[in-house]
Amino acid sequence: MAEFKAFMDQVVAKNPEQKEFHQAVQEVVESLWPVLDKRPEYRKAKIMERIVEPERVILFRVPWIDDNGEVQVNRGFRIEMNSAIGPYKGGLRFHPSVNLGILKFLAFEQVFKNALTTLPMGGGKGGSDFDPKGKSDNEVMHFTQSFMTELQRHIGPDTDVPAGDIGVGGREIGFMFGQYKRIRNEFTGVLTGKALKWGGSLIRPEATGYGAVYFAQEMLATRKQELKGKTCLVSGSGNVAQYTAEKILDFGGKPVTFSDSAGYIYDEQGIDREKLAFVMNLKNVKRGRIKEYCDKYPKAVYKAIDPGAAFNPLWDHKADCAFPSATQNEVNAKDAANLLRNGVYVVSEGANMPTVPAGVEQFIDAKILYGPGKAANAGGVATSGLEMSQNSMRLSWSREEVDAKLHGIMKSIHKNCVETAEAFGTPGNYVNGANIAGFLKVADAMMDQGVV
Repeated sequence: MAEFKAFMDQVVAKNPEQKEFHQAVQEVVESLWPVLDKRPEYRKAKIMERIVEPERVILFRVPWIDDNGEVQVNRGFRIEMNSAIGPYKGGLRFHPSVNLGILKFLAFEQVFKNALTTLPMGGGKGGSDFDPKGKSDNEVMHFTQSFMTELQRHIGPDTDVPAGDIGVGGREIGFMFGQYKRIRNEFTGVLTGKALKWGGSLIRPEATGYGAVYFAQEMLATRKQELKGKTCLVSGSGNVAQYTAEKILDFGGKPVTFSDSAGYIYDEQGIDREKLAFVMNLKNVKRGRIKEYCDKYPKAVYKAIDPGAAFNPLWDHKADCAFPSATQNEVNAKDAANLLRNGVYVVSEGANMPTVPAGVEQFIDAKILYGPGKAANAGGVATSGLEMSQNSMRLSWSREEVDAKLHGIMKSIHKNCVETAEAFGTPGNYVNGANIAGFLKVADAMMDQGVV
């Protein structure tokens, strides 16, 4: 379609070298053309042109001193993408790969994901090219305090509420919150993912993984099936992967893989609760490598990942379900083909945009149960929203209350995706359902608020 091509050409021209952002925009916009045909007022108001432009992009330097007394300089970012339905909300990522294009893609995805949660949250994302891996607690503290010294000017409980992401866990959130409180002289819910003793929410660390499994269970229910007895491939070994595996076990499924940047383990016997506890200690306390799993459980197999290989062997095992929970574009076209060939018919994405477009096409064409990240992994930000609510009311809900609310939100997201996909002529297509449902909520709010 000429109009679509012209729009994408304009996005690429305005945002050169930001390939992940181009990919995210294209994937969403492809779903939206039927909406624009039904709702011409969106075209007139230039909603599409406005929604792909961040409301604000903040870029700043972060100088800090390492343990050797050397001055280090990193870049800090915050992309405040869209606040039509609430304050900006989205994580902070600390990783050497962080750049403007990656954060704009994440912020763009966050807008639609947050809209799907039913909670009043806009979309944003931020972070730094700082690598916390191998750094001492003292170095992480020095960096995060410098980072927050600048970021605090741009955030607040009613403006922008960051959370954690890759490289940003409880330690980093704690140091940043302390610096914010010190500078602003206020104790507010400006960050989510806080420790329970000072404003955090139960279930928040578990929420993204739990939510992805709840979403898979809902998809399976449309075919009168359940997770019980299903073999599941899980990538990653951080919070999302760990709690995905935990909830799979709760539902009677069998997780068989974990991975990190160096390689992956395959345990055909299944990763039970004892083995999962070992992985949690290995990764969260010892900060070790997943390879060490095989030292403890020698019947498992470890394979180093070759970055130059045509496919990732983790996705080349017989299974029923796959939960990509590591990072963007980790499932390429060959991986998608391998998953389908090996009998996988449920894919629920715990990571953001982990499947390349050619892989998504294969999943949709094969009519498998495919839950895209903006729907399937929305449990994390949904529970961040619940943490914001608790902070505003000065309350703390029980684990059971938060989990019940999370489960209810994931059911609601699933129902919304199914009904919207059907209403726009593509029944069973969760990609279209998620994109259109999220867009309609944000676009209508933008229409109501005028040209701003």
